[in-house]
Formats: sequence, structure tokens, C-alpha cells
Amino acid sequence: MEERDIMEVDVLFVGGGVASLSGALHLTNLINAHNEKVDKEGQGEKIDELMIAVLEKSSYLGAHALSGAVMDPSPLKELIPDFKEKGAPLDAEVTGEDVCLLTKNGMIKAPITPPPLNNHGNYIVSLSKLTEWLAGIVEESGVNIFPGFAATEVLYDGDRVIGVRTGDKGIDANGDKKGNFEPGIDLQGKVTVFGEGTRGSLTKTLIKKFNLDEGKNPDSYVVGVKEVWEIPEGSFKPGHVIHTMGYPLKSNTYGGGFVYGMNDTQIAVGLLTGLDYEDPYLDPHLMFQKFKMHPYIAKIFKDGKMVQYGAKTAPVGGYFSIPKLAFEGGVIIGDSANLFISQKIKGVHVAMKSGMLAAETIFEALLKNDFSEAQLSNYERALYASQIGKELYKVRNFHQAFEKGLWVALFKAGLQFILGGRILKNRLTTKPDYIHQKSVKEVYGTDSPTDEQKGLIKFDGQNTFDKETDVYYSGSTHEEQQPSHLKILDLDICYNKCLPEFQAPCQRFCPADVYDMSIDEETGKPSMKINFSNCLHCKTCDVKDPFANITWVPPEGGGGPKYTMM
Repeated sequence: MEERDIMEVDVLFVGGGVASLSGALHLTNLINAHNEKVDKEGQGEKIDELMIAVLEKSSYLGAHALSGAVMDPSPLKELIPDFKEKGAPLDAEVTGEDVCLLTKNGMIKAPITPPPLNNHGNYIVSLSKLTEWLAGIVEESGVNIFPGFAATEVLYDGDRVIGVRTGDKGIDANGDKKGNFEPGIDLQGKVTVFGEGTRGSLTKTLIKKFNLDEGKNPDSYVVGVKEVWEIPEGSFKPGHVIHTMGYPLKSNTYGGGFVYGMNDTQIAVGLLTGLDYEDPYLDPHLMFQKFKMHPYIAKIFKDGKMVQYGAKTAPVGGYFSIPKLAFEGGVIIGDSANLFISQKIKGVHVAMKSGMLAAETIFEALLKNDFSEAQLSNYERALYASQIGKELYKVRNFHQAFEKGLWVALFKAGLQFILGGRILKNRLTTKPDYIHQKSVKEVYGTDSPTDEQKGLIKFDGQNTFDKETDVYYSGSTHEEQQPSHLKILDLDICYNKCLPEFQAPCQRFCPADVYDMSIDEETGKPSMKINFSNCLHCKTCDVKDPFANITWVPPEGGGGPKYTMM
């Protein structure tokens, strides 16, 4: 048995995104305010100095943070009232918006902005910059932040969560110890807060162990593929927002595009593709390149240069897919809890507020010295009663309405807006994303569709790029001599079921060119190569494999993309 160091903390936040950082800072502020009140009034007991820790797998805070992003600043104002004076990296306040339906070569602009997409008063931000800035303030408040450490295992005492174990470092591709081997450490706390982002690897195990999704809709996701471009000054107005639907996605595929003016010389452009799509040859990265080729969009990039690329998934299952959020010794926050308002394409403010509400419940728990499920469940009740809980409830059936296609969904979405989320019945059910996948023959009527049927294009290297080029611009690196963190559970399924029926869709749904299926010319035998160093930690493979045959687990800490402006 490997000897491991044990670090005792009071409150442990797993994941260094804005949900955890907001929670850690709010908790610190609540404790400081309480102690000042006790000093002033001479009544009650002070909370002794606590150790609050944030554990983050990336090499620096913000390196794995990616979003569109247009942010509702309400929770930030509550958390840091003087956020502007403290230099919050807000790229631009939204000054105008267009909502468009794209056809293959044309565009129909909505005469008015649909109320859910009215972003006046919101800010265009880089989530990586915002996360890095917020982390600095959190660290100044006395919170301990540990980047470069991936949490790989939940620690239990019976059915009580008592912390997490970090991954071993210095393991080679065969699983043997290298000369620089370092065993992971055990971080144990009174409360563990899981804010791992979308499809959290430890959160998945918690949900399964405690049946936290019992009676819930299955979770559902979009994958967002995004680039940041430098463009000539004055060619796109800072603060201007474009949202699109339609081309290049077919009417039976959920999703849409965006262009955001970040400043005088930078824009963010991206495409969201719902992972409940049916076509096994659909490639979200390819769809994004086609989006940039549309005449309405292409003119924006004239004389520009792509400077950063990234991808991530976002949870769009909605209100009925939110798992139970509390258990003995812990809670779940942010994207890990499926907290995302798909109708508004907003998750940042929801994640921040969820972390803050969790902090309020943990503060009460510290005062009572009670970290039971009964006490920590106050967080879930507070979340549902809050403004974000009400927002989530109002759009509770939004994503499910798209299962019948875009045109039916637009009609239903209008009715939902008028009726407060209700449409035909109060809860529409759905199926897991991977179950929606159809075989190649079902979609194309043949096992050998042509390149034209597949919609393939040539990348010009100026406005459109192949995956390998884009991944270079993500900065993604991993220690090559380590076991792959992308676990294919059964290669026999890949070769004898997935390949004949779906023709290895992992090669297409992955936006980072991780999976490479080749056929030996002499023997005809297939072989799968996993280029795990390319991985962007988006979790698409964990969601979309048609046999649920791929599991994403964290690699050695410090690996992955190195975003600075996403």
C-alpha cells in the first residue's frame, strides 16, 4: 500500500472554476463579517481561522476555462461590489445584438431581439481571464489554491464524503513508476464542494453511488467549438453580439452560432452543437468551419488572424436533469450540477451564484458544527428558491422541445415563454445523448456515403482550419509518458460493433483529433490510436460514444489546454 500524505482542511473546493472561486470567496467574506460582528457586539462565538482550499487540475487558474461568453454581472456585483475598480477583465458591455436565421447562402434577421436573448446590461468576457483575475482576489483573501493537482478519487468514511485523493505523478505509459514518481495526497475536510465543470469525473461517481439522479431526466449537452480572432480595428464593434440558428446545422440538430465583439481588435466566434444529434458523420468542428464560411459571417474575418482555439461541453438538460445536490459531507455546484440556462445561453452567473449559495449553507454548517446531509440540503432548497432557480424553472422544457426539430421547437419555445415553461405537460422527458445516434445506413441509406454526402470541405488555412492546426492554438500539452486518460472500456465493441454500424464516430465528434481508427491494408483488421496529448478536456467522448464505451478521467495534473483569452 502506497504511503500518502494527508492534508487536513476545513472546506475543500474541487475544481478551480468560477463556481468554486465564488464559493470560496463568499465563504471567507461571511466568516470575516461574522467575526467582526462578534468583536463589535461582544456576543456569540467567533469562527476560528479555517483552512479553505481550492484544488485545480490545470497548470494555472483559467487555463481550462472556456465559455462564449456573455455574462450577467448580478452575482459578481453581489460578491465584489467594486469589481470594476478592482480591474475585473470585462471586455465590453453589450451595446447591440442581432439574432439571425442562416440559410446556406442567405440570412434572415429577426426584426426584434427575442427577450431571452436581450443582453443589454450584460458583459462580453473571456472566462479564462475572469477566472484568473478572480483567483487572484480569492488567494488574497487567504484561501489556499493548489493548481496542477487533479482529483482522481473520492474519499469516504462509510457513506460520508471526507475529501478527495489527487492523482499520482510520474507514472509511465505502462503504469510503472518513473524516477520522478510522486504519490497523490489525500485532502480531507469537513465539507467537500464538487465544482469540476461539465460532466465532472468524480461527480459522476457520486451520482451513481448515492443515486442522486433518481427520478431525474438524463443529462444532456452541447459541445461548443470556439476561436478568438484578431481583426482590423473598426471592422466589428466592441459590445456587439450576433446569435444565429440554422445553417450549417440541419433543422433536426440543436445548436447555433455566435460572434461577440470583445474589443476594438478582437472577436470571439463559435458554434454550439447539441450532442443528441442523430447523424454519425456529423462533426462539430467541421460544422464550425462551415459556419465561418457563410457569406454573412465570413466577411467579419476579412484580413483577420485566428489566435486561440478551444472546445468544451455545456449542460443543457435543464431543470429536470439537476441531480440531488447534497449528501453527507458534500455538495455539487456549477456545471457539474447541470446548472445552465440554455434558452439564454448562460451559465457563468448561474455557476457563480450556486457557489455563493453553497457557501452560505456551509457557513451555517460551520456555526452549528453540523455537516450532515440534512444541513447541507439547505443549499439545494436555497438554490431552487433563488432567482437562478426561478430562471431554470421557467425554461424547464426548453431543450427537450427541440427533439422534434427546429421549426416545431421555435413554436414550442414561444409558447413556453408565454406560459412560463409549461407546454402540453409540465415535464417533457428525454433520452441520453448517445442513444439518439443512428447508424450510417439509417441516415444515408448506404454503408458507404460519398464525401459530398458527408459534407466534407477543404480547409484553406486562413479562415478554416483542420483539427490539428486548431489544437495547436489551444496550447494543449500533456506529459506523453503516462497512461491515457481516455479509457476505452472494450476495444472489441469499437472494432466489431461501433465500426460496422457507426463507422467510428469518435473520429468526428471529438473536436481535437484524439481518436484515429485505421484499417490494416493487408489483414483488414482495425486498430485504434488515441492521441491523448491533443485532448481539450471537453468530455464530448464521454457523452457521445454510441455504446457509452469511453470514460474520461483526469490526466496527470497540469496537462491540457492553456487558454488565456477564451
